[in-house]
Amino acid sequence: MQQFSVVISGFDRYDGIDVNPSFEVPRALAEQGLGISTDIDNPLSDVSVTIHTVSLPISFTDSWPELKRMLDAVRPDIVIATGLKRSARGIALERCATNLMDAANPEDAAPRRTPIDPEGPAAYWTRLPLRSILRDFTVEDIPATLSSDAGTYVCNSLFYRLMHWNASQERVLSGFVSFPKVVESAHSPQGLPLDRQIAACRAVVREAIRYHLRPSSEEILLD
Repeated sequence: MQQFSVVISGFDRYDGIDVNPSFEVPRALAEQGLGISTDIDNPLSDVSVTIHTVSLPISFTDSWPELKRMLDAVRPDIVIATGLKRSARGIALERCATNLMDAANPEDAAPRRTPIDPEGPAAYWTRLPLRSILRDFTVEDIPATLSSDAGTYVCNSLFYRLMHWNASQERVLSGFVSFPKVVESAHSPQGLPLDRQIAACRAVVREAIRYHLRPSSEEILLD
């Protein structure tokens, strides 16, 4: 049986948000597991998955060191960082991390419009198989979109540093997923119920494992 180690990160409390999906979803997945079918035709039936979660401070200076400590301890095969996108209708799959910090009211005095890494590339692309993830979302009727980038705040800074780390790793898949607000109705104009967001993150992990087993360049990005 092939063993997979998965790290899913989220963030601590957001101002004005009573139920934070980037805290609740990783925790639920660690408790509930992936629900992988043992059917012999299922390519994941012979896979064992351990999910590790970490909740990070919403801080330019402190979030990445906290995640890096977890990565060093666990040495994962897959890393899925998550955050909150308040205005989103559904799940936002982030395609690109840009080398830019820009916050109108930075909580820890990050300079305006400065690079995350002055020596780093302008951007990094996700390593997650977005095409197959979206196909899975369609089957499960989960609203989702491809997002060009994760903004210029802490989510993007963490995403960039994660992908910079990933560039030096062999066969590690990493990326960033933004959750919408938690609402009661699946038909709300903004947001999704918590159980649908948990199902979405479960699909992201499953498809990342499938891709890890059988990589294909056409699964990474949508044109």
